[in-house]
Amino acid sequence: MGFLAASLRKSTRLCRPPLSIPLRFSLWVHPFLLPYSSSIGSGFHQSICSVANAESLIPPPQSPNPKTPTPLQMQFESWIHMLKPGFSPSDVVEALRAQSDPDLALDIFRWTGQQRGYRHNHVTYLVMIKISIFGNRYRHAETLIEEVIAGACSASVPLYNTIIRFCCGRKFLFNRAFDVYKKMVNSEDCKPSLETYTLLLNSLLRRFNNLNVCYIYLHTVRSLTKQMKVSGVIPDTFVLNMIIKAYSKCLEVDEAIRVFREMGLYGCQPNAYTYGYIAKGLCEKGRVSQGLGFYREMRSKDLVPSSSTYIILICSLSLERRFEDATKILFDMLGNSMSPDLLTYKTLLEGLCREGKGIDAYEQLEEWRKKDAFMGEKTYKTLAKGLHFLSQE
Repeated sequence: MGFLAASLRKSTRLCRPPLSIPLRFSLWVHPFLLPYSSSIGSGFHQSICSVANAESLIPPPQSPNPKTPTPLQMQFESWIHMLKPGFSPSDVVEALRAQSDPDLALDIFRWTGQQRGYRHNHVTYLVMIKISIFGNRYRHAETLIEEVIAGACSASVPLYNTIIRFCCGRKFLFNRAFDVYKKMVNSEDCKPSLETYTLLLNSLLRRFNNLNVCYIYLHTVRSLTKQMKVSGVIPDTFVLNMIIKAYSKCLEVDEAIRVFREMGLYGCQPNAYTYGYIAKGLCEKGRVSQGLGFYREMRSKDLVPSSSTYIILICSLSLERRFEDATKILFDMLGNSMSPDLLTYKTLLEGLCREGKGIDAYEQLEEWRKKDAFMGEKTYKTLAKGLHFLSQE
């Protein structure tokens, strides 16, 4: 028995199958304990070894669903291979602009930024930020902007202006726009341009909702105007109009008129918006006669006021019982294919009735109805009922 056990151990050690051999072979051989020297044992041993050798040649099973690269990964790999060693920022810009997918462009941007001996400059950052914004990847754009502010690349006016434009369009990034502006002011070779001041002033004016808020932001408008003059930036009519509008909204009409008088020094000519802002500010301030003077000067230059300018002039003159001037302006408004609202009509008609001119008011209403193509039947009946009620008082 000892000889048989030793022979069996020797045979199994010589022809031990690899780990991949199923366990059934090793369990199947033990119950028999056949000697290797016997004919049966020798044949059984050879059959076991042949099966083991055959199974050891079988390759490992393959995964039923092999992972294949996605089209995005394939595009990424192809562009990576196209960027030759020692590529420059201009090569990266070309690769970024060739992408229609903003996510793929960002992957290429990040991969190139990790390569030894290469660093992104202001041009590559500008292109990548624009791609992110146009692709509605605003979070990516915000991350890139924070990198630029932290000093990831050199400064440039187009890059900073693009950042300011994006921040001005996002309510919660409004203060970040002024952080970038301060960096430009403190830099040596990246001073704010006319576009910079235009973006900031326009963003400020969109927040002039009521008088109290206007006064809060008016200090910033003054500061920007002063800095623009100090830096030697020559404003255009659009920028000067925004400054005039800011002063007029805050009823600082004397400041608005001062800027109006200075427009010729910069080679700028006032337009209808310029006159309209000042005329409305003067009327709201209670200086209606002066506002009427700016209206007449505007019309002498064949400039057409806006609908809001017409309306505030008509109402202000009516409240001061200057019905003749108010009526002329209303006919001028109708002649320029603009229609007053119901409140404007009522203010003028009720003023005429209270002055004892009820018959004139009826005649004016009938004439306005003929000239105003936008006056509906409902508006006409409302005005007629109002006149009837006032005439009975």
